[in-house]
Amino acid sequence: MVKAIILCCDNCRDRYCIGCQRCFTAAREGKGEFEKFDKVDIVGLVGCGGCPGYIVPKIKLFNKWIEGLDDYDTVFIGKCIVVANEKGNCPYQDVNKIKKMIEETFGKQVVVGTHPW
Repeated sequence: MVKAIILCCDNCRDRYCIGCQRCFTAAREGKGEFEKFDKVDIVGLVGCGGCPGYIVPKIKLFNKWIEGLDDYDTVFIGKCIVVANEKGNCPYQDVNKIKKMIEETFGKQVVVGTHPW
């Protein structure tokens, strides 16, 4: 089983994706990028921190909050961030840059994308 967090775009969350329900549904039903795993247990949803992008500080803060309570081994980069990189004006400009940054900073497995819708 994979224990994971979903990294979402603060500008998209609750504006375009109502409460990130599509990500949670895909994780529960094993659809989209979640289908690569037998079971995914989502332990948290972390916003990017808003533009200009504070992903590392936000994940560090999240890690502090859950210290001693739970842990995770995988970070799913939400479809909202993928779309913001492809069509929006995300300051990171390249989702692979985000992936590499998380892997190098936190040593976690990173999956680009979440739901298929």
